[in-house]
Amino acid sequence: MKSSLLLIAIFFAACSSDKIPNQAPVVQSLPVITLTSGAETTFIEYPASIQGAVDLEIRPQVSGALDRIFVTEGALVQKNQPLFKINDLPFREALNNAKAALHSAQAAVLNAKLEVDKLTPLVQNKVVSDFQLKSAKAAYQAAEANAEQAKAAVASANINLGYTVIKAPVSGYVGRLPKKQGSLVAPGDVSPLTQLSDTHEVHVYFSLGEDDFINFNAKYPGKTVAERLQHLPKVDLVLADYTIYAQKGKIDMVDGQFDKQTGAITLRATFPNQAGLLRSGNTGKIRLSLEHDNTILIPQSSTVEVQDKTFVFTVNVANKVSKQPIIIAGTSGANYLIKEGLKAGDRIVFDGIDKLKDGDTIQPEKLKEEPIKTASR
Repeated sequence: MKSSLLLIAIFFAACSSDKIPNQAPVVQSLPVITLTSGAETTFIEYPASIQGAVDLEIRPQVSGALDRIFVTEGALVQKNQPLFKINDLPFREALNNAKAALHSAQAAVLNAKLEVDKLTPLVQNKVVSDFQLKSAKAAYQAAEANAEQAKAAVASANINLGYTVIKAPVSGYVGRLPKKQGSLVAPGDVSPLTQLSDTHEVHVYFSLGEDDFINFNAKYPGKTVAERLQHLPKVDLVLADYTIYAQKGKIDMVDGQFDKQTGAITLRATFPNQAGLLRSGNTGKIRLSLEHDNTILIPQSSTVEVQDKTFVFTVNVANKVSKQPIIIAGTSGANYLIKEGLKAGDRIVFDGIDKLKDGDTIQPEKLKEEPIKTASR
């Protein structure tokens, strides 16, 4: 009896299993893009420091009490505009003394000349000896030398008096004013009276490592650095708030040697700054543009990294995917420039690659909008 029931159960189980249909694998619908090649522009940014075309320390050339300050901090001044005045009374008196000494020396010259004029005919008539005339001529020459020395002292006193008014050597912006009216100042002071920056144009300094500098030399034509500088495209300045400075600059200087400590070489780009928006001490980034011909771009989001290698999922004519390693040449915005691994006409999975494995079959979907946007467009 028990064996009969067991046979019946096995029979019904077999019948019920025959009625379950085989389920077909689910085919995923995923967006797919077809790759094209073209000319693209990428950018490399380097930290940079900004300096005025001329940055000067304004220091006194004579010692004295600071009598007047004609400017305020941050003021725009023109060349030869007075900035400071040192009390000039001691220097005026020194000039008066020098002038008096000059007059005395000139009188001594006149007196010595009269002596020579008096002795000359007497010597000719042999009334007095020739020795007396020679002595008179020597005294006359000494008097002339003393007069020249006194004249130089007057000129020196005039120069020192002129130094009491300190003028702007160039047009530019005034820095901080650490000295106040009445302060004693001297040429040997540790801190200057102020700093003056001529910023009608600014110099922006940035550095390239050895590899970047080798690529830099290989990228642009020319046998010498000067020739390469002539072929360089203009560059952008990215400000601290990530905005782009309105005017482009030109790279016009490459340092003569690498820094031994950093292993980098300094380059300089010059930017016009007539509006005065940039000041010495600003920071930013120099953005160099690089042109790429016949290059392929893919979205970074369409890639996956495994053990320091980057892969995409390519789609063949049968809509089967395979994991393809790629080599990246650079970036442009949110896209990768492809050096090796893909070619124009290849299809890759645009999104949803985390759901795929090698050999899966998908149902390709077309994107409504262009997925790749570059900085050059």
